[in-house]
Amino acid sequence: MAAQKPRSGDGPIEVAKEGRGIVMRIPVDGGGRLVIELNADEAAELGAALNAVVS
Repeated sequence: MAAQKPRSGDGPIEVAKEGRGIVMRIPVDGGGRLVIELNADEAAELGAALNAVVS
């Protein structure tokens, strides 16, 4: 029987350009990752919204 590794949401948020889209992988509590695919306009809008909250 193969050993199973515990699933963990630990780790950094990963963002990569894949093809014509931008893929963002966000660790989730309880394990796994939330994967979101954005286009350039959506990524810019998300960046502006996050900057408004953080600033």
